[in-house]
Amino acid sequence: MKLFRSIKWRLQLWYGLILLAVLVGFGVTAYHLEHTRQLRRIDGELQRRGNLVAGAFRQFQRGRGPEEPLFDGPPADRPRGPRLFAETGDPDPNRPLPRDFHLPPQIASFFDDADPNGFYYIVRGRDGQEIIRSGRAPVMPDLFAHAPQLPPPESALPRTGAPELPSPPPQTQGKFRELIIVTPPGRFILVGRSIAPELAELRRAAWMLAGVGGMILLVGLAGGWWLANRAIRPIADISAAATKIASGDLSQRINTTDTESELGELAGVLNATFARLDGAFARQQQFTAAAAHELRTPVSVILTQTQSTLHKDRPAAEYRETLEACQRAAQRMRKLIEALLQLARLDGGAASLPRETVALAPLAAECADLVRPLAAGRNITIQTELAPATCVANADQLALAITNLLTNAIQHNAAGGEVRLTTRAESHAVILSVADNGPGVAAEHLPHLFERFYRADAARSAHTGGAGLGLAIVKTGVEACGGTVACANLQPRGFQVEIKLPAQG
Repeated sequence: MKLFRSIKWRLQLWYGLILLAVLVGFGVTAYHLEHTRQLRRIDGELQRRGNLVAGAFRQFQRGRGPEEPLFDGPPADRPRGPRLFAETGDPDPNRPLPRDFHLPPQIASFFDDADPNGFYYIVRGRDGQEIIRSGRAPVMPDLFAHAPQLPPPESALPRTGAPELPSPPPQTQGKFRELIIVTPPGRFILVGRSIAPELAELRRAAWMLAGVGGMILLVGLAGGWWLANRAIRPIADISAAATKIASGDLSQRINTTDTESELGELAGVLNATFARLDGAFARQQQFTAAAAHELRTPVSVILTQTQSTLHKDRPAAEYRETLEACQRAAQRMRKLIEALLQLARLDGGAASLPRETVALAPLAAECADLVRPLAAGRNITIQTELAPATCVANADQLALAITNLLTNAIQHNAAGGEVRLTTRAESHAVILSVADNGPGVAAEHLPHLFERFYRADAARSAHTGGAGLGLAIVKTGVEACGGTVACANLQPRGFQVEIKLPAQG
């Protein structure tokens, strides 16, 4: 069922089952303890009264009358065992009771016939014949069903005055609690009492426990439902936001008011992911539009030149001019395509670029020698201050980044200017900087210089025909090596780009 596939319903079900098990366990334990306490108290009273009845029969066997008081002396002075018969001279401990035998008043007072829930007793002989019973004793055929089996009559039994035979534990017969005591020479003394009041009290206690437990269960389930809804609400928000984002609305975000919980942290992470995704799609759209714009110009030049030339016959010189214009347009497209391929390779495999230990100063010197002819063509001097510095990076990407920075500084510097290339080592990092003494960049353009296809034409000359990808390639390549890149204007003139890379070890 869909209902039980819901996380909220599963949480509620498990919470309810656990709470129900705890309440049932507590209630059953409490009921059992109270039931045991009540029976233990009643059993103690039964044992006490049974011992009194047994004592009355031992008193008769000693030759004392039923009206005579029982022996009240200290236990140490009480006669016991076989000595009793020697002292009393009674030859027959099994002599029959008189027809008018009754318990002494002090013992009979413990069996109140006027109390319907009072104690009662029944005495039977070894042959099963009833000897005496109290007025409130119930008439039931199985009263002595749990009495122990006695040995044959000819077997020796403890003599009168000796301790009673082991008696069975108290038993519950319907609404009665009964105890059987076996005394020499084989009499059964059953002492019992109606436990109807206690059973009624236990039933009331059980209903009270059930009622209180039911109320606690309802309150617990209501609280659990509230907690489950509160816990699941961020998931519902996440699902709703993800559905809208999947339909194309990348501006959607998740409500992160519950930021202290794990789901709140997850919502924050997902919001950051959605923001990056939104930015990535925006950059992709901008990138696609800019790339199409950059490619459209040279393609238009080629089409215009070829259509105009093919329209009618022209002199060889004009054909040559047309081919040269098409060549320039094709070269521009080639540079743009190479730059786009380079960015695509960096975007797709930046995490997998191999890194190695690179001596930064020799690598920077090679890049400076590579662009010196370009600098000489514009009468620009390249000054180097290359202190030893070792970093962990990809040598090819790092060389490409340095070359692009030097080329950019040469192209956007004034004729006769100067470009400074420096390297130095700092704690846990190495620094490479490329600076020129040109006009610099307007402050509003600085945050955007490393964006793809961005060109600050008002401050940096656009006569070079660049597509605005040089600094973007530098930034992507440096970040692929685990470094960072930043730019700033210099005072009073000039512009500087600084690369920071992780040092070896």
